[in-house]
Amino acid sequence: MAASAVPVAPPGASQCVSRVVLSVSCQNLLDMDVFSKSDPLCVLYMSTSGSHWYEVGRTERIDNCLDPKFAKTFLIDYYFEMVQKLRFAVYDIDNETYDLGDDDFLGELECTLGQIVSSRVLTRPLLKKSKAPAGKGTITVVAEEKTDNRVVHFEVAARKLDKKDFFGLSDPFLEFYKRTETGWQLAHRTEVVMYNLSPTWKPFSVPLQSLCGGDVERSIKVECYDYNSSGSHDYIGTFETNLAQILEASNTYAAEFECINKKKKEKKKAYKNSGVIIIKRCEVVKEYTFLDYIMGGCQLNFTIAIDFTGSNGDPKSPRSLHYINPQGYNEYLAAIWAVGTIIQDYDSDKMFPAFGFGAQVPPTWQVSHEFPINFNPSNPFCAGIEGVVSAYQNCIPQVKLYGPTNFSPVINHVACFAKQAMEQSTASQYFVLLIITDGVITDMDQTRSAIVNASRLPMSIIIVGVGGANFDSMEFLDGDNGILRSAVGEAAMRDIVQFVPFRQFQNAPPEALAQSVLAEVPGQVVGFFRTMRLTPPNGTAGLPDSSPSAPAT
Repeated sequence: MAASAVPVAPPGASQCVSRVVLSVSCQNLLDMDVFSKSDPLCVLYMSTSGSHWYEVGRTERIDNCLDPKFAKTFLIDYYFEMVQKLRFAVYDIDNETYDLGDDDFLGELECTLGQIVSSRVLTRPLLKKSKAPAGKGTITVVAEEKTDNRVVHFEVAARKLDKKDFFGLSDPFLEFYKRTETGWQLAHRTEVVMYNLSPTWKPFSVPLQSLCGGDVERSIKVECYDYNSSGSHDYIGTFETNLAQILEASNTYAAEFECINKKKKEKKKAYKNSGVIIIKRCEVVKEYTFLDYIMGGCQLNFTIAIDFTGSNGDPKSPRSLHYINPQGYNEYLAAIWAVGTIIQDYDSDKMFPAFGFGAQVPPTWQVSHEFPINFNPSNPFCAGIEGVVSAYQNCIPQVKLYGPTNFSPVINHVACFAKQAMEQSTASQYFVLLIITDGVITDMDQTRSAIVNASRLPMSIIIVGVGGANFDSMEFLDGDNGILRSAVGEAAMRDIVQFVPFRQFQNAPPEALAQSVLAEVPGQVVGFFRTMRLTPPNGTAGLPDSSPSAPAT
């Protein structure tokens, strides 16, 4: 599973000492569900400035489990001279909404990154908000320095696995573990393949460091289970090997390993195995980082779209979200400044197109869902974030707020430019669209289709929700809640949407909003170019011979 990363340095920090990968597991969690077990998820928060906390990321949810081992890790820049406070909060997730307010709290741990780094393996009791113990629950955090950018690409299948379900076939999945000084540590968990004794899992990649600590001779254990919705998965079997053996075997043919259930082997004399795991492809490659692409010449093209629908309120009223008070501030301006001041550093000319939608625009006073806020259709660019702010302030008194709230026109507009960049067959341009809105999307079907199409292009979409509206529809678009599909069922190629409710950050420093909003962009940039097998535009220094080259498209 991909690590959740913090790409922005804390204010006042010098260059980071290293990057640290944090793995999380829990034991003996509180059982909050009546007819099943808790469905835990861990959220990591960070504070570098007093009492202000902001969210770093979340693990996956594990259904019906009181002793979860989370596959998704957190990647954090470690600053030796700073106190980086961390809070690991565990919740029982019983719905698909992003908001945690309606989920049961299972306990938390507050500590510093320095404590985890110095301990390497930190196990502590989980505490309630009152600081009382959360039952017998504990949390274990394992820290590893990220020193290796190589990854291992796998294609794995199985043959004739044991049938575990009485009324049907098994629903198998695999877990990969590496041997450490303290025992076996989970490195990757595949998806579940339903009703299949000879499954083929989707291709996946595991960082070499996570799989074997960079040592190809280190033992790797692979366990196979039959998934049960109760959380009590049936054990099928296991095998141990190392990466060197897998690579040697897969160079000439598929590497096959017998999946052994020791208990069955001891009881049955005629027992051979519980199936065969087939590693059809195993390849070690260097994976380029976000900085490799940026330093190699990739430009981020930043576009802003602002909601001018009537639900924002009359801009002349202090209660309006578009009201500019004497200090020159409102939530729209705060979002523009926080995100724009970070992302503008990655755009060489710092000329940003800025559009409005949902307003009646002079001189015809027709409703427009894509108009330049500087009212110059032939040149919608603003000079720097200061230019965007100035154009926004000048635009407000000249338009009439109206509606509806349509996202698809501006998404399709930016997607056209991303498609043109794609035709260059290089990793030279990537497009980021920032949509700032206060309400519910009106053209949801068209928006879903636009996002699905954009997921195949070098493009990301950031949605910042201002005001106190219900933003469940925005969270639905965020791929963290599952694969987004168009109205006709077409699946997105990847998650390109990041939604952040602004009011969660009203009392936090501006950099906290920027970190949360931009947290997924580096991974989305890198993920797209890797999928398209595109290397940084200015050279391929350091790329090993086994790495794929960019194909002609």
